[in-house]
Amino acid sequence: MTSISPKAWDSELVRKWLESRIEAARLDQVAADIRGYEAQDDYDKAAAEEWVCRAVKAAASRDDQAAFAARLKELLGQDEYRITGIHDDRRTERHVRATLRKLSRMTKANAGFENTLRYQ
Repeated sequence: MTSISPKAWDSELVRKWLESRIEAARLDQVAADIRGYEAQDDYDKAAAEEWVCRAVKAAASRDDQAAFAARLKELLGQDEYRITGIHDDRRTERHVRATLRKLSRMTKANAGFENTLRYQ
């Protein structure tokens, strides 16, 4: 993550994206909860995305792309993630790491934060 995009970092846009993903993840968790047992993976995936977005939200409040990237790298380096209410720890951990990698790619390219649609 040493290469930073030449486009100006917009921390406000990143914060809005994170907030929209938190809201979408909450809605996805409710929908999965209603669907029951067969939707446990969907629930865990949404819970993982919400956890990641909350974990990096504070780092996004600073106007520093490098600090945000460093926070993502720090989270990727963790061995395990404590998330309550999930169904399968290993599956949720995979979803957390996938979400962190996705955010890392977006941060490095400084692209994709303008897409605030619920389904991405």
